[in-house]
Amino acid sequence: MSADPRGRGCRALREGVRAPTRSREREWGRATGGSLSPPPAAGAPQPQGRPPPSPRDREPGRRSTGRSELARNPRFAELSPEVGELDHEALQRALAEDPDDTLTLLVAMASATDENLRRLVRALAPRLILDRCRVGMPRRRGVGRPRNVAAHLGGEIDIDASMDAIATAAGEGRMPGLDELTARDWGRPELALCLVVDRSGSMSGARLATAVVTAAACLVRAPREHAVIAFARYADVLAPLGGSTDPGRVVEDVLALRGHGMTSVSAALEQARVQLAGSRASRRVTVLLSDCRSTDEVDPLPAALALDELVILAPADDCDEARRVARESGARWGEITGVDEVPALLDRLLDHA
Repeated sequence: MSADPRGRGCRALREGVRAPTRSREREWGRATGGSLSPPPAAGAPQPQGRPPPSPRDREPGRRSTGRSELARNPRFAELSPEVGELDHEALQRALAEDPDDTLTLLVAMASATDENLRRLVRALAPRLILDRCRVGMPRRRGVGRPRNVAAHLGGEIDIDASMDAIATAAGEGRMPGLDELTARDWGRPELALCLVVDRSGSMSGARLATAVVTAAACLVRAPREHAVIAFARYADVLAPLGGSTDPGRVVEDVLALRGHGMTSVSAALEQARVQLAGSRASRRVTVLLSDCRSTDEVDPLPAALALDELVILAPADDCDEARRVARESGARWGEITGVDEVPALLDRLLDHA
């Protein structure tokens, strides 16, 4: 990002911080030599037709993280010197010194056994990360330009622009019709994004932090039309396109994800196509956060080719399959080299359409 990271997220810090984290993981979420996902069970059925569970109920029994485990990261003692506490100034310094490590620690602290610390982190982390993702963001992306339209076509009534029609109708002793009034409408948005998060295999450390930051980056770049899907064997819609879910709540849902199961990239991309089908935006882009290694023996290429635009974000240490899918589908793709670099990487890929 071009902006100085020392200023990012300060507003959220002033409002109150408690950060989530586990031990530092420079791996993007894979044991050495393996895929993000376990191998499929013999005779496993294809991932079709399962109704999605409620976002808040899909992952019961998530393991909490004790202070002793969090303390494996040397920064933890600075950020939380006592039980239930978070030093806001120390957090700001840590974000300036090493944002990747600090964001990964913050995400791990969101599952802390320390109840007060966990509550404070979960309240702060979504706002902090959303604020950081707004820094350096290109202007006028994801929203339309305001215009005057007849009120019966939609929008919000513009009283000032409608005064002549209101006065005329009042003089005639009647209510003005909608077709006589003027409204302000933001028109067609420029961009709709559907983020598709691979949560198969392990979902902790740097990999979970990357998912949270990517979700926040997508939400602020397409504020009017966005959707978020998490997938393993099945695709679960965390935030449907056109829904009224608060961005902070969506980030919380991504923060709560656990990894498990086989990987069906094809089913996830098909659900993304369904979500974006109702968009009014000029561009409808699917953002796939995955190494693209399917374990359900279904080639994701047909589903990828059916999308208007596909952007793939893959871990730098395991991107061969993502490169292949991108090459054969005409998608744009990039390697994730750090948690805090995701928003800038996403901007570059979106700008190179």
